[in-house]
Amino acid sequence: MDLLSSHMKDRSWSSWVWIPARGAEVWLESGCTSPRHFTSSRRRHNLPSSKQLQPRHNLSRFVGDNPSPASWRLSRCLPSHGSAQCAAVSWAIVNDPAPIMIDPAIRIRRAIHAGDALLLKRILRSHPHLLHNPDSSPEGLSNSNLHLAASLGHRDICLVLLEAGHEDPDPALNENHQTALMLAAGAGHTDVVHAICDNDRDCIMRGDLRGRDAIMEASMGGHDTIVQILLTYVPCGPYEAVQRADVDGNTALHFASGNGNLLVLRTLLAAGADVEKRNIWNWTPAAYSATVQAEVYLKGLVTEVNRRQQGKKEDANKVVSSVRVVPDDSDDDDG
Repeated sequence: MDLLSSHMKDRSWSSWVWIPARGAEVWLESGCTSPRHFTSSRRRHNLPSSKQLQPRHNLSRFVGDNPSPASWRLSRCLPSHGSAQCAAVSWAIVNDPAPIMIDPAIRIRRAIHAGDALLLKRILRSHPHLLHNPDSSPEGLSNSNLHLAASLGHRDICLVLLEAGHEDPDPALNENHQTALMLAAGAGHTDVVHAICDNDRDCIMRGDLRGRDAIMEASMGGHDTIVQILLTYVPCGPYEAVQRADVDGNTALHFASGNGNLLVLRTLLAAGADVEKRNIWNWTPAAYSATVQAEVYLKGLVTEVNRRQQGKKEDANKVVSSVRVVPDDSDDDDG
């Protein structure tokens, strides 16, 4: 009890918080005429006020779970405030030997899962080196913070990371060489896709290990609105974007047809997708149709597109044939 005795002799300190090793709380306040309480995990004990507590007072009889005085330690001392009879004391549960601190990398991921942008800002302010924070777990694929936020659809979190320079100078890639945009496009998070495209439209054409880009991922998932956004932002233009193929020769039209995404089929064909494009196994998009209805719908769209193209050609020929060359009969020697 040397620690207790030394502080009890100092009359300038009137409040103590005592925390036993097992995590129960004891708090004493000066100037109290009524007994204070010690709360353990199983029972309550009355304690005398600090005025009645003598320097050598034996506290062991008040400690139900931890009778050894040596296990007690001083957690916080607050001086008395003028004429106030009781000094305010805050208490907390602390486990022995020391509280366990959560790894900041885990705290960041918890904040992202919770969608708490303000908490994420505070953690990054203290730990700026964790801006990317790749997931090293076996299933994590080294996904960065932006990968996680994009896959969950947390737009505010994505904006915080983008403003902090997460994608500078190049987009972060996971083990499959996927960008955060690919994950957001495949999951159908329209707001996140729009935010990332506003920040860097060049990442739209990036391909992963299989050569698939964000447009293919959105076509596979049937997210027509996202396909339209990507085709609007893509730097090379929509026509060139829909002609791209992965390592197996599959285009976005192959993926849309194979998954029966009818609205995406119409969008891709309107952008100029080649319905006769064959992959390395010599299969066309129509051959991959998920259902008979999808195949009929695709063929109907192709017929409609061909008819419109033929009509445009005929209109162009009519314009050319209707042009009449008028010879210039003016007299150049007038004068």
